[in-house]
Amino acid sequence: MSIGVAIIGSGMFAKDEHLPAVQAAPSLTLKAIYSRSLKSAKSLAENLSNADLYSDDSGEGKSYSDLLARSDIQAVIIGLPILTQPTYIRQALEASKHVLAEKPVAKDVATATELVKWYHDNVDTSKVTWSVAENFRFMDSFLHGAEQVRQMGRVLGFRTRMHAFVKPGTKYFETAWRKTPEYQGGFLLDGGVHFIAGTRLLLQPENAPTRVSAFTARLQEHLPPVDTVDATWKTKSGVSGTFSVSFGTTFSGSEYTLACEKGTVTVLRSMVKIVKDGKEETKEFSGEGAGVKQEVKAWGEGIESGNQDPRQTPEEALKDLEVLEAMLQSGEGNGVPIDLKH
Repeated sequence: MSIGVAIIGSGMFAKDEHLPAVQAAPSLTLKAIYSRSLKSAKSLAENLSNADLYSDDSGEGKSYSDLLARSDIQAVIIGLPILTQPTYIRQALEASKHVLAEKPVAKDVATATELVKWYHDNVDTSKVTWSVAENFRFMDSFLHGAEQVRQMGRVLGFRTRMHAFVKPGTKYFETAWRKTPEYQGGFLLDGGVHFIAGTRLLLQPENAPTRVSAFTARLQEHLPPVDTVDATWKTKSGVSGTFSVSFGTTFSGSEYTLACEKGTVTVLRSMVKIVKDGKEETKEFSGEGAGVKQEVKAWGEGIESGNQDPRQTPEEALKDLEVLEAMLQSGEGNGVPIDLKH
């Protein structure tokens, strides 16, 4: 039986990723769209004929609570500003709806920890689940890279770098909550958790980060409070590596490289490069997209089967957030090492 779904939030990511992903998922059927304004809800539903619209300005019977009261909607996908999401997550879970909410899990570790505790104390998780969307865990290139790392022996070291320049006027900059962030890290929080998730996936649990030391900087005035982090991670196995991310530099591109006993594994955009015994092999994943279709499909299958995908638990997302927050705190302390607890 198809699962009735509502999309909560009608921003660019909902239009570019959430809507196509729901339409592509065999187990899901879009029933409704909610946005704070009817105008924005209509913009997402522009080419749809079968989705009911809800908003704060649509009048009686068309509020978020009214949407949650519908018995034909079993699940919601929430993509709202970071500070706003927790309230909508709680309301949906209280209405016994499955939730897939965009990363980060919350604005900081304290808020996330409180929300996770509330979830387990107040929700029957055998019947209703809260999942956190982290598409990097579903990208084919990262999954293939992780499999190659497992075959290449012990990890000896690693380096992650993601460099870009976010210009004023670009579509993801020109939103009030990003231009003037009321949360730690600015773009580093909003985007940085992706790169942490990708790195953690490649490292695997046996090489989970346990301690970080970092320097942070604000290279561009329009990217408060900081836009750059350069860090060293110490891992559970004892090896260390580097993590460098900036949204304010003229460097460009991303690269995730792990040195293993038998060679190196590098994940690039939609490509994995293996160097072993002096020979280089590459494999391309041109059709992987952003990984959102794979992630939404897995979420729907988890609801159908009653088995939540472990990659989507809030606890997994909390680990990403903790690393990010620790790096920011270390940067504030001029590189002081911070131990991780989760």
